[in-house]
Amino acid sequence: MALLSILQYPDPKLHTLARPVTAVDARIQGLIADMLETMYEANGIGLAATQVDVHERLVVIDVSEERNAPLVLINPEILWASEERVLNDEGCLSVPGIYDGVERSTQIRVTALDGEGQSRTLEAEGLLAICVQHEMDHLLGKVFVEYLSPLKRNRIKSKMLKTRRAMGKADVA
Repeated sequence: MALLSILQYPDPKLHTLARPVTAVDARIQGLIADMLETMYEANGIGLAATQVDVHERLVVIDVSEERNAPLVLINPEILWASEERVLNDEGCLSVPGIYDGVERSTQIRVTALDGEGQSRTLEAEGLLAICVQHEMDHLLGKVFVEYLSPLKRNRIKSKMLKTRRAMGKADVA
């Protein structure tokens, strides 16, 4: 297993549309293991392949307090989302240190392949439902800050670029 580099907003690669995974093979299973290790090391609860510059429809999530209940969603599709919505502060490993309110469905039903390539249907509510929706946005090339006003988004972009410069990293946008 290996730690992967997480793309940082406003990297334009975060806006890449992920393509379907065609086979759940050793390469994908290795990527799953690396993504889980990376997510746990970064103290995250979810990570999409897009965030590690792999543009395939793969998400790993673990919202358990013990950090021992990994969930793998390959080629996830939302079958149903509740009309009831909730506004929650969200953060993102690609936008470290930034949290803001995003409105999402409180319950969802998702179909996906698991890490073994078996088709599964997942009913999710609460934090898990929010996390799945957040990570699936990444597969569509969308970062949570895009739900915010242009003013907030521009402030976040400026802050992220300033932080990158202070760390001696090149600008990406």
